[in-house]
Amino acid sequence: MKDEVYRHMFRLEAHRPGAALDLAVALLRAFLAYDSGRKTGVDRQWLREIAPICLSMIEATAQADGSALPDDS
Repeated sequence: MKDEVYRHMFRLEAHRPGAALDLAVALLRAFLAYDSGRKTGVDRQWLREIAPICLSMIEATAQADGSALPDDS
């Protein structure tokens, strides 16, 4: 899952169409894989570190594109 998330992060940085959604889906898949598979502290720590970075990237792309993201309230 890490490779997929990183690949979509690079695609988003390259401003590829659809990369923000692809990254969000990849991140969601990583969380689901963690919840359903064997749990390790390393995987949990990686998700805790990478998730905020991914979300910031997605938000920045949405703002640059003039897209509105759902409010987290």
